[in-house]
Amino acid sequence: MSDHDNFGLEVIGQIAVPVSDVDRAIAFYRDMLGMRFLFKAPPGLGFFDCGGVRLLLDEPAKKQSQNFSSIIYYKVADLPAAFSTLSARGVLFEQPPELVAKMPDHELWMAFFRDPDGNLLALMSEVREEN
Repeated sequence: MSDHDNFGLEVIGQIAVPVSDVDRAIAFYRDMLGMRFLFKAPPGLGFFDCGGVRLLLDEPAKKQSQNFSSIIYYKVADLPAAFSTLSARGVLFEQPPELVAKMPDHELWMAFFRDPDGNLLALMSEVREEN
């Protein structure tokens, strides 16, 4: 069996929770739940650390109906390989992997797909330059 056959998603890197008011949600998670706040980013995002898994509070730019759902982001070391493997298995991605943010020490790449019920899922990879 090749690594291609043995590949499976394991590590959750980030979970996104839609919220109606990001400042109110940040205050609740930080001040009431005592979670470690990382940073806030435009347009309406708040990030927390949950023992190495990031929690993203997301106030959608467009108001949506009340059927909020979370997005699970699976951390992978090699996003192009994971994308290729899962695509070969019939997973339909919304677009090829794309750069979503340049951080001081790495680039954050993601690729989004849906489960059979239409729930949004994602692959994420933090790409650091080789020195």
